[in-house]
Amino acid sequence: MEPQRDCPALRSSSRCIDMILALFPLFFCLFSSTSGATKSVSPRPAVVHVGAIFTFNSTIGRVAKVAIDAAKQDVNSDPTVLRGTRLDITMRNTNCSGFFGMMEALQFMETDTVAIVGPQCSTIAHVISHLANELHVPLLSFSATDPTLTALEYPYFVRTSQSDLFQMAAIAKIVDYYQWRQVIAIYVDDDNGRNGVAALGDKLAERRCMLSYKARLSPVATRSDVTDLLVKVALMESRVIVLHSNQDYGPMILSVAHYLDMMTNGYVWIATDWLSSLLDSKAPLAPDTMDTMQGVLTLRQHTADSKRKSNFVSRWSNLTKEEDDGNFRLHSYGLYAYDTVWMLAKAIDAFFDDRGIISFSNDSKLHDVQGGTLHLEAMSVFNGGQLLLEKVQNTNFAGLTGVLRYDSDGNLIHPAYDIINVIGTGSRTIGYWSNYSGLSIVPPETLYSKPANASPANDLLYSVIWPGETTTKPRGWVFPNNGKELKIVVPNRVSYQEFVSKSPHTGIVKGYCIDVFTAAVNLLPYAVPFKLIPFGNGHANPSYGELVNMVATGVFDAAVGDIAIVTNRTKIVDFTQPYIESGLVILAPIRKYKSSAWAFLQPFTLEMWCVTGFFFMVIGSVVWILEHRMNDEFRGPPRQQVATVFWFSFSTLFFAHRENTVSTLGRGVLIIWLFVVLIIQSSYTASLTSILTVQQLSSPIKGIDSLIASDEHIGFQVGSFAENYMVEELSIPRSRLKALGSREEYAKALELGPDNGGVAAIVDERAYVELFLSTNCNFAIVGSEFTKSGWGFVFPRDSPLAVDMSTAILTLSENGDLQRIHDKWLTRAACISETDEIDSQRLHLSSFWGLFLICGTSCFLALLIYLIFVLRQYIKHAPVDKHDSSSGQTPRSGFSLQKFFSFASGKEEDVRSRSKQGEMQKPTINATVDVET
Repeated sequence: MEPQRDCPALRSSSRCIDMILALFPLFFCLFSSTSGATKSVSPRPAVVHVGAIFTFNSTIGRVAKVAIDAAKQDVNSDPTVLRGTRLDITMRNTNCSGFFGMMEALQFMETDTVAIVGPQCSTIAHVISHLANELHVPLLSFSATDPTLTALEYPYFVRTSQSDLFQMAAIAKIVDYYQWRQVIAIYVDDDNGRNGVAALGDKLAERRCMLSYKARLSPVATRSDVTDLLVKVALMESRVIVLHSNQDYGPMILSVAHYLDMMTNGYVWIATDWLSSLLDSKAPLAPDTMDTMQGVLTLRQHTADSKRKSNFVSRWSNLTKEEDDGNFRLHSYGLYAYDTVWMLAKAIDAFFDDRGIISFSNDSKLHDVQGGTLHLEAMSVFNGGQLLLEKVQNTNFAGLTGVLRYDSDGNLIHPAYDIINVIGTGSRTIGYWSNYSGLSIVPPETLYSKPANASPANDLLYSVIWPGETTTKPRGWVFPNNGKELKIVVPNRVSYQEFVSKSPHTGIVKGYCIDVFTAAVNLLPYAVPFKLIPFGNGHANPSYGELVNMVATGVFDAAVGDIAIVTNRTKIVDFTQPYIESGLVILAPIRKYKSSAWAFLQPFTLEMWCVTGFFFMVIGSVVWILEHRMNDEFRGPPRQQVATVFWFSFSTLFFAHRENTVSTLGRGVLIIWLFVVLIIQSSYTASLTSILTVQQLSSPIKGIDSLIASDEHIGFQVGSFAENYMVEELSIPRSRLKALGSREEYAKALELGPDNGGVAAIVDERAYVELFLSTNCNFAIVGSEFTKSGWGFVFPRDSPLAVDMSTAILTLSENGDLQRIHDKWLTRAACISETDEIDSQRLHLSSFWGLFLICGTSCFLALLIYLIFVLRQYIKHAPVDKHDSSSGQTPRSGFSLQKFFSFASGKEEDVRSRSKQGEMQKPTINATVDVET
């Protein structure tokens, strides 16, 4: 904010700067009545002289005068501050004039003043800061907020309030919070206005927002000038307006805006802290004045609540009784003015503690200037200025505004602002901003004890009543009502004119893309006048990359057509939501497959045939093992049993097996196998039927990998991004690529083939290829789509119209209009153009491994159960050794592999009968043994 410029006299101050710089030597001569001798005072003098320059009758100066007087009295009444030294502050009135402000500063420089509180105006601060640097007199300004007044260029300038750099950061954060992208700045064209708006532009750019227009006012502008400027602003697109002014121009600008209906629904006004100072100092304002600023957001430098602050506020009415116009209240700049005096007093005390001496000497540089009668050598330098400056910069105490301490850049720590909404007859705080915690609804000082977190996810503000008395967040922009049509470029296509084309007779542009765009525009809640401008020579498809670049550079306002959304384009423009999906595919010639005498083998792969045959043998063997001990049909000579195994297993394929199964395990295995055979037989029949009856197509190109690996030529559509994609992303040499411009060229190049001057395949977007295949049945898409993209409309970066158009396209998709437009232009009676190859219809083992696993598991379990059962029988009915029986010894039975196989191959009934005979012979054998003994 620029506080001092709320008086008319300052409007011409900027004109005086050059003149003042030229008159500096004269001022030095006028004020140099003393000799060049060094003046010095004792380390702890009785009085320390300090100057103060500001405008007494301004909104800021009126409050600052009372606050500085109160601070001086409080400092001098506290013996612990300067300890015997009295602080004397001489205040000079600049009368809102830059000229007089600089003269007053020069008068202070001529005396034994050790520091100056002020200046109030940034314009004056820029000028006298050079003088302060040379004469080593610190300037402590509580209201010169120009962000270019930095410690690097002006080391003796100390800002005791917050820089406008932080205020602009807060405004940019608010803009980003409400998701606006373009802002118009209205400002007074002086140092503070220009530099503040420049800082705003930088902070907006950090958040991908922008200043769409800088509306500047002359420092001597009239109401008529303001009206002309606001009329121009009203015709622009953005409705978010930042007003960086002062108490003189600010109310007049808002009044004119209200008169022009610019304080109505849809507008956003954000005023810098000049408005909060005005409201805090003079509230309540006149009802007519308040009506002109309803819904405006403004900022106020945040000062933490404290007991000391409350006590000072309670004293304020008594402090203003002696003023001629005591009808003004305290604001944040008054608090900073009070703290500035205390800061300087504590710095002077520290200066004395560090053995600092107040002394002045002549400037040798001025003394060396020869010629003339200006006596420049009489200007004195404060010898202790550097030490006093260091003490000021090392300040660390709690004042009315909070903790006052400087960071390495010379700014007060913890910059924060209150965000205020002007409503009714007053205002309401809707939140706070600080560079420590971002936007919040709790005071920043309560968050300093927590870890810093300025993440956008944590930003929060209370609801706002916007201009027009609405709580609905304004969109922030409208289509500019300036009588201009949008210049929309469209490609003048030669091929595939169903998408977009220009009539050679009427010049009308039509097509699928145009209909989608028109339907989307009709859904917008505002009128969008536009003009379609064809781009291209009419003999070949234009370059789509060049078309996009013209939108990015501002030649056209938008681009409509079959424009693919690809990475390098999204870096320079914004696309809408895709209205059609269209990735890159491969178009290749195909040949019809002719059936052969061995076609019956094609339904199964070789692996499938082998595994199936193996399982036939396994099942036959398992059933024979389970049945041959109890089923006479599975017994006989070895040759007969082998034939039975083969016959039984393969006859199950047709469910024609003659042999009956009598064992439970055998029946279980056979049931599972017959189920597997049923599935395999049905699948085989279906696959063979498809192979023999459905037309099969094949191509030597299988997909993008085989195309890259070959050395054959590849076609692409003229103007398509496919050319750069294949060269840059797929590393295909450009010499292999061949440009094709029409469907006829597509068909001819594919029919000729790479050996006869044609191409092996064409890489193009699916939308074009599908339209081509609707009338060309000798070609097909091979492989899969190897890129995923779509088509969208092109707008400049950060264009709000792109967002609204995306919403309209989604609406078209949801209500079915998008599909109806597609059917109108792109649906054709197509032949079968894309089929799978034979291999895709062959049956693989992977489709049946589960069945084979079940069958194999059942066989294993059946064999295991059968083996356990036979072992138990063998142990129980094992044959007796005849030699032991004849020798009279006790018969022995032991395990022998040969005996086991002999036992297992025997018929179960014979084994049981022999076992019964053995049991009957045991008593006879035992009796014979007893007689012999």
